[in-house]
Amino acid sequence: MDSGLTRDIVRSRVRQGSWQRLYPGVYATFSGPVPRPAVLWAAVLRGGPGAMLSHGTAAELSGLTDKPSGLIHLTLPASRQTIAVPGTVVHRSRRADQARHPALAPPRTRIEETVLDLAGAAASIDDACAWIAGAVGRGLTTQARLRDAMALRGRMCWRSELSEMLSADQAGVHSALERRYLTGVERPHALPHGIRQAQVRRGLRTEYRDVLYEGYYLAIELDGRVAHPVERRWADIHRDNAAAADGVLTLRYGWLDVTQRPCWVAAQVARVLSRRGYTGARPCSPACAVGAGSAGS
Repeated sequence: MDSGLTRDIVRSRVRQGSWQRLYPGVYATFSGPVPRPAVLWAAVLRGGPGAMLSHGTAAELSGLTDKPSGLIHLTLPASRQTIAVPGTVVHRSRRADQARHPALAPPRTRIEETVLDLAGAAASIDDACAWIAGAVGRGLTTQARLRDAMALRGRMCWRSELSEMLSADQAGVHSALERRYLTGVERPHALPHGIRQAQVRRGLRTEYRDVLYEGYYLAIELDGRVAHPVERRWADIHRDNAAAADGVLTLRYGWLDVTQRPCWVAAQVARVLSRRGYTGARPCSPACAVGAGSAGS
């Protein structure tokens, strides 16, 4: 063998339990539990030349997700013959050389490629946008880098929708819920363009509002469970109370409000804005609640 050990020596060490066979030709030179990094390295080695971790497994390593992927995802160059690697999902790419991160080990796709792989495989546009929002929100990449990476792809599921999300006028849209508010509530009902992730100084602290209609003293908070965990509830309440003391009213909506009742949300927002001088709100259809003059309940 290339390592200078004969097959008999390797078999003997496996038999004695000092080594473990992870895959054909891939061994752990220790006994006991195999840690996650060793498992991932073993899969890459079994994948052979050019193999790299990708999709959910690369997301795990980059900090894009906190949950280890069940199956290990590997990407191989398209020129390579696909091999069976138990416990893995094998993908093939014609852009493997460009997709690979130049330095990180074990080999994996660049963060932009990882995000776009996951977004392209998402079951819905909301799930696709959530991957984009998560990567940008965690500071792992930028809208510009994702936009440039997507331009290099010949085919991309959800391209038009993701291109819109990554465009310059979407700057500050840090979650899929914020995107749905912008495209389903604000724009169709001709509400004023709010400031996304608006910075507000309060004493020595900097606070952020999801959407701020600055001239109308109205803030919108969008409570997605990922963006606003339960433990932040009291901090949000204290922030809203302090804003109210300064004359800024806060309206708070969840995922079902924005995605299932966008006209109802728009009607409530429009009522507050109209009392503060805004006259531009318009119904999106004859049955729209904005046209009814009341938000209902």
